[in-house]
Amino acid sequence: MNYIVLDLEWNQGSGQEPEVKEMPFEVIDIGAVKLNEKRNIMDKYNQLVKPVVYHQMNRITSDLVHLHMEDLQKGRSFVEVMNEFLAWCGEDYVFCTWGPLDLFELQRNMHYFHMEPLSGKPVKFLDVQKLFSIAYEDKKSRRSLEYAIDFLQIEKDVPFHRAFSDAYYTARILEQMEEEVLENYSIDTYILPKTREEEVHVMFHDYMKYISREFPDKQKAIEDREVISTKCYLCRRNIRKKVRWFSTNGKHYYSISVCPVHGYMKSKIRIRKSENDKVYVVKTSKFITEEECQKIMKRKSKKPAI
Repeated sequence: MNYIVLDLEWNQGSGQEPEVKEMPFEVIDIGAVKLNEKRNIMDKYNQLVKPVVYHQMNRITSDLVHLHMEDLQKGRSFVEVMNEFLAWCGEDYVFCTWGPLDLFELQRNMHYFHMEPLSGKPVKFLDVQKLFSIAYEDKKSRRSLEYAIDFLQIEKDVPFHRAFSDAYYTARILEQMEEEVLENYSIDTYILPKTREEEVHVMFHDYMKYISREFPDKQKAIEDREVISTKCYLCRRNIRKKVRWFSTNGKHYYSISVCPVHGYMKSKIRIRKSENDKVYVVKTSKFITEEECQKIMKRKSKKPAI
């Protein structure tokens, strides 16, 4: 399997040109580096995209990427570039990006231009920004690309903030990571599970993740049996709730259950809005210490949400 390290630059609406709801970010620059299964650089891809949605360059974007509309007129259509790019990617590969946004926006652009989706289900990818935190820091922090390059003492031989250069630097970071770190893949949710049977259940080293199908609204989501279930993901038994589901902000819900074998299990539900103006759920569960359990109990609101 090859690794396609991808970076995008995009333009957006400005004061004189309002945002198009279906396309808040229009891709204008695609850069990528292809690595083989040993993570050695094999090939590169870079192409400007001629815009058709936004005809003025957002000032912040222009200052960051040093591109102007005159430059983009030399580009080709998004559909033409994407067809060429996907052919260049080949058959057996995984996308790798710095952060979770690029793959989501790529798929939104593909949908806008009536292209076939990358997949009919959520796409697995490697978020190298997250992997950097897992490998070298606290698993929670999210550093800039330049910070990571400096931390690893990688030579800065090309400027930052262009699609190809950022893809190149991301690839250089990926080259240095231990194989076991790459097991912590991410799941893009532009395309969501369509049925209960397609819902995502995946177990990582120290936690479990569940991604639901769409629901009409938040109330329907939190009434769903699978959404609010708290099975032990190690022994698969139904376990007793010590702290029933509660929320402090109406978007995130927490509970604590107790497995007689594995101890305290914290579960967290995130309610997210889908592209179809519906909602879906991302639930994570992990085992915690008694001290961590006590901290969560102190945060519990007086009136449980569920």
